[in-house]
Amino acid sequence: MRAVIAGPDGDGLGTALESEGVETTSVDGIASRPALEDAGIIDADLFVLTDVGQATAIAVAKDVNPGIRVVVYDENTIPEFARSQADLIVDPKLLSVDAVAEELTA
Repeated sequence: MRAVIAGPDGDGLGTALESEGVETTSVDGIASRPALEDAGIIDADLFVLTDVGQATAIAVAKDVNPGIRVVVYDENTIPEFARSQADLIVDPKLLSVDAVAEELTA
């Protein structure tokens, strides 16, 4: 399983996913189409967004890879336009990174 992470990962979700056997790459800076493609979004199974300020990246990820599962892991509210495109929206205050990683790889 492969995951692309966009946004800061201060909670360590990427590390938790790696401990579950997921190969992860991160987008440096803004999650634009070229940045997502450079990070491997085309072949990824998961797109993890940790900054809802970059919610437009969800539509880009789905356009490039229609079968990708999108996970939003941020305490802020995701904009309405992107909400329907996310498969899972989690507030870090409610679920730990370990619980999310375990659920995503189950």
